[in-house]
Amino acid sequence: MKKILIGLIVIIAGLISFGYFQKNNGLNGDKWIGIGILVLAFVLMPLFLYSRFKNKEVRDRMLNFDLKKDKEPENQ
Repeated sequence: MKKILIGLIVIIAGLISFGYFQKNNGLNGDKWIGIGILVLAFVLMPLFLYSRFKNKEVRDRMLNFDLKKDKEPENQ
């Protein structure tokens, strides 16, 4: 999974830099920049989150006010 994420980062950086190169030469590079950003947002980010939290407990990431109230000391 780590190699896939690194490969995607290289591809995204290539797409964005190619888009800026095309844009500086007077061509339409906005399309390539947009594709790079979309791949970043909709492919790389979910894969990263999945690989980061796949073996973690779900309760550690949930915001639960009931558990917080139970842990507060009684003397305050």
